[in-house]
Amino acid sequence: MRHARGYRRLNRTHEHRKALWANMAGSLIEHEQIKTTLPKAKELRPIVEKLITLAKRGDLHARRLAAAQLKQDKHVARLFEILGPRYKERQGGYVRILKAGFRYGDMAPMAIVEFVDRDPAAKGAADKARLEAEEAAES
Repeated sequence: MRHARGYRRLNRTHEHRKALWANMAGSLIEHEQIKTTLPKAKELRPIVEKLITLAKRGDLHARRLAAAQLKQDKHVARLFEILGPRYKERQGGYVRILKAGFRYGDMAPMAIVEFVDRDPAAKGAADKARLEAEEAAES
């Protein structure tokens, strides 16, 4: 029996898992949709939903708590400036997990993790801006 065994270990050490969640949460905040394996997606959901709840509070202490979990300041800024106000009236359930078949190669179950009411233009926006800046620099 596995009573009081809360989380999936995912064959990683504690520090590796902590870095994994920080990176995945940051990617989800930046792009508003990511594709990953189903077990990782199911573990990521409560982490991101707690971050959105902190963003809805919006005070300095909440910002510092979110910054302690996320690696980059731009993710914290986006969380508090865009996502927090967007979900101000929503009482939870900010993240949706959609099953996306199986990965070719190892047949791992895949999933798409996305925000409910997401902005479709956010996915890849940073890459598009970077490419435009590189083209402008070359010209």
